[in-house]
Amino acid sequence: MSKKILLMFCLLTLVSCGVKKNSKLTGKKNKTSELVSKEKYRAQQRQVEEQRRVHEETKKEKEKRVAAKSSETLEATSRVAVTTDMIQDYILLYKDIAKDNMSQFGIPASITLAQGVLESGSGQGTLSRNANNHFGIKCHKEWDGPSVRHTDDAPDECFRKYDRPEESYRDHSQFLVSRSRYNDLFSLDKDDYEGWAHGLKKAGYATDPKYAFKLISLIERYSLDQYDREVLGDKPAKVKKEIDTKQSETRVASSKTHTVQKGDTLYSISKKYNTTVAKLQKTNNLNGTNLSIGQRLKL
Repeated sequence: MSKKILLMFCLLTLVSCGVKKNSKLTGKKNKTSELVSKEKYRAQQRQVEEQRRVHEETKKEKEKRVAAKSSETLEATSRVAVTTDMIQDYILLYKDIAKDNMSQFGIPASITLAQGVLESGSGQGTLSRNANNHFGIKCHKEWDGPSVRHTDDAPDECFRKYDRPEESYRDHSQFLVSRSRYNDLFSLDKDDYEGWAHGLKKAGYATDPKYAFKLISLIERYSLDQYDREVLGDKPAKVKKEIDTKQSETRVASSKTHTVQKGDTLYSISKKYNTTVAKLQKTNNLNGTNLSIGQRLKL
């Protein structure tokens, strides 16, 4: 009996030791597993934080580049900072006026728009806002309309004032057509915007030595020459249709002439006979706007 009791006691002791040993081994294993998991988690967190930091820095750099690209300073009669959107809005607002003036006066729409953007600061400059003067045209001795004072090349200069921007655009075209120093421009092709830009600078339209390059840069960046092509592309179709459908009227009209009198200009003659400067130039093979007293012009 005592032997049985002793045997059972030994068995219980062995079982107890085994359980404790297994318990210790299991606990150690779990603890090791737990430590590895935390290290991985921390490593993942560090990686996420690094990615977030890099993303934020990249985003800030991109925003800086976009801001630098979309903002520029235009300087002519006023120094103003404008954005790409402001320039594009200005172009859309006045492109049709520039195209109409091209059809009537022969000045490329691309040149007119580029000058308007530059001279007026896309409509944000002092003269354009206070006087609707988008081209920085000064009073000159023949101007008897309203005016404003503005400091440009000299202090307190006299500049023309208009009721509407459209009047400024029209006066700009008339100004170029009526000044003999710009005559050479009208011998250039209407799609030669580079020639026109350099010609304006050479004729003294602006004192800025980089004026021509600024105009060319605006034309090419905003594809302003597309409006020249639109106008030039319309003309052949209209002329062909007129020849095909009104040959007799054309022959009668071509027989009419005008003898140039003192004070006549192509513009005044075009208004008198309800035609355009460009048509008079084409009909009479004129390269510029110079006229001689007694000269006979076909209408």
